[in-house]
Amino acid sequence: MKKVLIIEDNEIVRENTADILELAGYSTATAENGKVGVKKAKELLPDVIVCDIMMPELDGYEVLQDLNQNTNTARIPFIFLTAKTEKIDMRKGMNLGADDYLTKPFSEKELLEAIDCRLRKHDFLKEHYSSSIEGVTQFIKAASNYLDLDHLSRDYSSQNYRKGTVLYREGNRANCLYFIQRGAVKTFKTTEKGKEFVTGLYSDSHFVGQLSLLSDHGSYIESAAILEDAELYEIPKSDFTSLLHANKDVANKFVSIISNNLVEVQEQLINVAFGTVRQRVAKTLLDIHNKSILLNNENNGISICREDFAGLIGTATETAIRMLTEFKNEGLITIGHARKIVIEDKETLEDIALFG
Repeated sequence: MKKVLIIEDNEIVRENTADILELAGYSTATAENGKVGVKKAKELLPDVIVCDIMMPELDGYEVLQDLNQNTNTARIPFIFLTAKTEKIDMRKGMNLGADDYLTKPFSEKELLEAIDCRLRKHDFLKEHYSSSIEGVTQFIKAASNYLDLDHLSRDYSSQNYRKGTVLYREGNRANCLYFIQRGAVKTFKTTEKGKEFVTGLYSDSHFVGQLSLLSDHGSYIESAAILEDAELYEIPKSDFTSLLHANKDVANKFVSIISNNLVEVQEQLINVAFGTVRQRVAKTLLDIHNKSILLNNENNGISICREDFAGLIGTATETAIRMLTEFKNEGLITIGHARKIVIEDKETLEDIALFG
């Protein structure tokens, strides 16, 4: 049974509203002013709050501001209830974060529809969606209903790409977010001297291109190329931006789904900036192995060209080859057929990555 808190200083309106909701199957609690209402909201954590604006102690705006500062109550759907009809008052309430507005006198139907709508939309925001194409598709379908957006795509189709294909280049117009169903993709930036600096390696269930779609320039901020045959889904920029700009809560939820692990990206940049070459080589080998990117199924050998590996650790190709040779001579790795790198002593590599 969903719980509704009614904050209203007019006893007749307060009790009549509670009666309507209880007859409709809701559990109700009431408060006669804003101060009591804030206290009860924090104690009861109702599923929705219906609150008058003009009240003693605290007015409706102050109630909403107080609850928004509390992590336990900030996300509770909030419906203003008022006799005022001026647009400036409605706009002020919405700017503070109110979900809906009912003008007194209201009908039983208007009240029940408003509460039902807010509860259904709140349930959507609490739902968990996986970081997969199925999860994104489910989210976009639900978001379309939540936001009443009919133009969003309801299904996406995949395309196959061969190894070596450039997916997009830095400076090109950014028009798609890509989801990797299978395969591997590298992102990279090209220096003024024409050398590549690899900014990331991505494999199954990762998204690529999202940061470019968020940039103000409207173009890709890095290049992307296929490292091994891949199946990718394209999510149009129009869908991406519609979800970001239509509603703050929807945008936050969407970004959490498609963000991959940005902490790992930050750690990689710190590793390149401050780690020794020996540390960077060890950590990069471990990252690729642990993420199962570019691994050969027979012996878990890492299949990566030396130029890409050098780009990942931020050094010259010759330096990367020299360090791999040192690791081989120390028995930490072996280099097999087709120059595949096999990790032989993971524990020592972990020590090197941490302590150098």
